[in-house]
Amino acid sequence: MKIAFLTLGCKLNYAETSTYERGFNAEGLETVPWDEGADVYLVNTCSVTERADKKARNLIRKAHRLSPDAKIIVTGCYAELQRDLLKSMEGVSLVFGAKEKGKVVPDTMALLRGGTPSSDESYKARSMAEEYREISSETMPAYSTGERTRSFLKVQDGCDNFCAYCTVPFARGRSRNIPISSIVAQAGEIAAAGVKEIVLTGVNTGDFGRTTGESFLSLLQALDKVEGIERYRISSIEPNLITPEIVDWIASGTKIQPHFHIPLQSGSDALLSSMGRRYDTTLFADRTDYIRSVMDRPGEPRVFFGIDVIAGLPGETEELFLQTYNFLKDRIRPAFIHVFPYSRRPGTKAYSMKGQVREGIKTERVAALEELCEKLHGDFVAANKGLRSKVLWESDIKDGMMGGYTSNYIRKEAPWDRSRVGTIEEIEI
Repeated sequence: MKIAFLTLGCKLNYAETSTYERGFNAEGLETVPWDEGADVYLVNTCSVTERADKKARNLIRKAHRLSPDAKIIVTGCYAELQRDLLKSMEGVSLVFGAKEKGKVVPDTMALLRGGTPSSDESYKARSMAEEYREISSETMPAYSTGERTRSFLKVQDGCDNFCAYCTVPFARGRSRNIPISSIVAQAGEIAAAGVKEIVLTGVNTGDFGRTTGESFLSLLQALDKVEGIERYRISSIEPNLITPEIVDWIASGTKIQPHFHIPLQSGSDALLSSMGRRYDTTLFADRTDYIRSVMDRPGEPRVFFGIDVIAGLPGETEELFLQTYNFLKDRIRPAFIHVFPYSRRPGTKAYSMKGQVREGIKTERVAALEELCEKLHGDFVAANKGLRSKVLWESDIKDGMMGGYTSNYIRKEAPWDRSRVGTIEEIEI
């Protein structure tokens, strides 16, 4: 039988999908591209925005039109939040919520063999509080495979923050983590496959240690010793969780790359407070300043900062938007801005807040921030010009060229050479 995988959303979803794929392959199913037609489709969904919900529904419909007799299996955050809606869609055979990830492969195989999946027998509607407790008791280890050069390794899941705009805690449960010993073992498996770089992923990665009493720094120190892995990146970490101790250790000569993905969401202290964020702009600026003071050395690549920002949060006036814009332009000057328009999510505090911003204004603000991003990224690349850095060559791209990223995440290209893919080479930026 043939199975196809469609994944939406974050790196965590990609790590989990890849883990499902290994499980199905071990059961004898053959992975094929989804548009070639398959007997089974697994759709791993996201629900961070209304657009993500719509995209998931559209992909399910497309898969059903392409292979009307195929079994469609749905999991992920949207599956947790809207199970009944998804189960009612034509072509959908099974829906797995967040607490049932360990059942995805065995229950699907039971269905394919003519049996009755246990999740279908045991599911019953629960209150949000009951569902949240049950989700929070499950943590499925996961890492991605398929790429020769990079793997996404899940180290943490869930979140305790309950920011006013966010459904993620309801979809993924409380903050919890996988033990360091298990993560190190998985990193060893990744290294044995010839992969050179690992991206550490989680919902709130820096909150690592909630369930095991370990620390994020201890995790980094343990992973740094894994033979065969030459580079690590931290996919996303809250500014209040980047401690000077962590920064100092990273800067001491480790495998952790000078590349930080930090969510800001707003450069307005008023909005940060109303959204329930656990820092203000002073702390945010202090942390980025400290990282630069320790890690930006003469003659070495500058630190890359990728910053998440939400445009059009409830209560964001033009004045408050300009505070965000100017904070990024004049104070933080990141290498990249990940811009998202605010999406009203039922069940969140922000959904019913006053001061909802019109969609047209959100679009204008997103465009303004994306234009700023383009300029700041250009400035960042120019500031690194002539410096030397190491590139991990990844794959072929159009016109006979291959690409890769420097330690500080600048994309570089070179003529395609199969023998260089998966190797690390020092170049001039």
